[in-house]
Amino acid sequence: MIEFTDVVKSYAQGNKALNGVSMQIEDGEFVFLVGPSGSGKSTIIKLITGELKPTSGTVHVNGYSLERIRKREIPYLRRTVGVVFQDFRLISKMTVYENVAFAMRVVGAREKEIKERVPYVLELVGLENKMNRHPGEMSGGEQQRLAIARALVNNPSTIIADEPTGNLDPERSFEIMALLQEINNLGTTVLVVTHAQNLVELFGKRVVAINEGKVVSDAMGEERNHEAE
Repeated sequence: MIEFTDVVKSYAQGNKALNGVSMQIEDGEFVFLVGPSGSGKSTIIKLITGELKPTSGTVHVNGYSLERIRKREIPYLRRTVGVVFQDFRLISKMTVYENVAFAMRVVGAREKEIKERVPYVLELVGLENKMNRHPGEMSGGEQQRLAIARALVNNPSTIIADEPTGNLDPERSFEIMALLQEINNLGTTVLVVTHAQNLVELFGKRVVAINEGKVVSDAMGEERNHEAE
């Protein structure tokens, strides 16, 4: 579970990126986080992954208290949270299989586990026939699927997708969002940070809107659309 309670995050010169954010994301939920550039979305991601600590308030993520987490605990927190980025962040010299296996090696997985888990995850994202390709030989949509496989391979309880469709055309964007929904259906908590309003409306999930460091609305997609009318 992810829980923010009265979270304030101030940067240098006293700029407040977050100003009293409270929200709760239950295990197994699918939530969109939306808001204009500079609204505080990136700060929320960095707090969830332990890259930042709150200035005040409390952040709880999958059993960890982020305001008092120790440095040596952060790698264990990050094993529970897989992150998918807009720019893929793949290793170009490695094959599809090697990119995903590398994520397991980093956390000390045994080769036997890697050989079992990597093909399963690649099949889940529809890349089982491209294991020996390199990222440069693949389309943008395929590269994003690979990035999702890498985020999934260590079996995190939560996936954060930061603008996962930002570099994709509408058809590929829909496919990636449908894949994230499928992953959510298997029990993984999914938080999608996006500007793609059409996809938010299409999938009808819970939407948390943030602006100027504050939560300005929190509703299911259908309720939100009804309010807009």
